[in-house]
Amino acid sequence: MANELFTKVELGEIGLRNRIVMAPMTRLRATEDCLASPMMAEYYRQRASAGLLITEGSHPSPMGRGYTYPPGIHTPEQATAWRKVTDAVHQEGGHIVLQLMHAGRVTHSSLLPGHALPVAPSAIAVAGAIHTFEGKVPFEVPRALATEEIPGVIAEYRHAAELAVTAGFDGVELHAATGYLPHQFQASDSNHRTDAYGGSLENRSRFTIEILHALGEVWGAGRVGIKIAPGYTVNDMYDEDPAATYVYLARQLNPMGLAYLHVGYESGYTRGTGPSFNPIDLLRKEYSGRLLAAGGFTKETGNAILAAGRADGVVFGRSFIANPDLVERFRRDAPLNEPIDVSTFYGGGAHGYIDYPTLAD
Repeated sequence: MANELFTKVELGEIGLRNRIVMAPMTRLRATEDCLASPMMAEYYRQRASAGLLITEGSHPSPMGRGYTYPPGIHTPEQATAWRKVTDAVHQEGGHIVLQLMHAGRVTHSSLLPGHALPVAPSAIAVAGAIHTFEGKVPFEVPRALATEEIPGVIAEYRHAAELAVTAGFDGVELHAATGYLPHQFQASDSNHRTDAYGGSLENRSRFTIEILHALGEVWGAGRVGIKIAPGYTVNDMYDEDPAATYVYLARQLNPMGLAYLHVGYESGYTRGTGPSFNPIDLLRKEYSGRLLAAGGFTKETGNAILAAGRADGVVFGRSFIANPDLVERFRRDAPLNEPIDVSTFYGGGAHGYIDYPTLAD
């Protein structure tokens, strides 16, 4: 089989030297002020041989924060901290886009300004518990956003996109998957609104589309991507007809000229039940732009999906955690490192983050 992963590709205005994409993975190594840390600069630098790096989710406003030590992108100081990351990646010849992630209801008041309640399309709590600085606590019933508040939330995304320009990124990705705010608007079970942002497919998609237009006004559509995960139930999500929901969304994205559509799919997903259909193949038929496929791929299956024309790039997650030189290992057919300590996936120090050996080591 041809080494499709090592061919060049244009994602809108972003030209990639290979089709190997590093997934956005929550690693929680930012500072208490949600500043990208020096460790983060080294982490992304080590993996810059990927065609594209997608950062971990970065909240576009204080109310969008979802975790204990995530990076933010709503202050000039945060943009300055991210600049050290982008500079490190660019010095290695890499490309990096910033994922914008508003947690919506998937957070807790103890993580938010003034201990405010989380916001969401509707006042429906997530089942289960969330990790906070005080330990695990039950999710709270969020406050439903008023219709007149929604333009302000979209403006926060726009401001974050402007700061991402200052920070030196090559583009931005809207996180509209795995239960975060745009997904909450998109899904029928978490959106019980009766205004222009709820009910019909058109209305439930409106929030996502309006954010994408705002990001495109800052960056140009050719440097804006979107991540979706049709059918996932992670973070207590459910949609009565996810295939119809995302076929509709894909058709609305077609005339926008985005850099890419990033589609997550993995049967046997560890934190939820995967969909009964393959979203990658479903949306490949509907979406006319570049499609990035995510979902437990290996070098062999990645080459195969590209060779079959089912995707334009392949997103690798867990394998990049333990293999900073994953691209070179794929090139040489070298064995891969296995993660040394799963407890280091979400938070901690350098161990299990920037100390994995390369082939050169």
